[in-house]
Amino acid sequence: MHTSAHTVLYDPDGLIEAGLPLDREPYESLVKAVLAWTDQDALTARDLEQIALQLTGHARAVASDVRRRADRLPKDSGPKALADVVLREAEGRLSVPIEGTARCVQNRARLVRALYERLDRLDAAASV
Repeated sequence: MHTSAHTVLYDPDGLIEAGLPLDREPYESLVKAVLAWTDQDALTARDLEQIALQLTGHARAVASDVRRRADRLPKDSGPKALADVVLREAEGRLSVPIEGTARCVQNRARLVRALYERLDRLDAAASV
């Protein structure tokens, strides 16, 4: 008997995700709050790990958006080359295991911020 109301989708090319806009505002607020921390003693290591997981998942989603938009630009364009550099850096930083530390969370927050900055620059380059 099948009791689940969920359907599993096979989307290896990320076409479904590509059509969905990122929920940017809450993550920008989270990044801003995390980077403003001066005293993290109120948070446990598990709380910090959860925040890092949230930022990691969102960083991966933004990186996918950056990749899709960069791929639409000519191969020899400056904005595409810079996006490739940012994406390589993001890949390296995302490969580092998550720790329950403020330093780890703040590094993930900086990464999300950098990816959004690159995404905005790609949008500006595409509209020129």
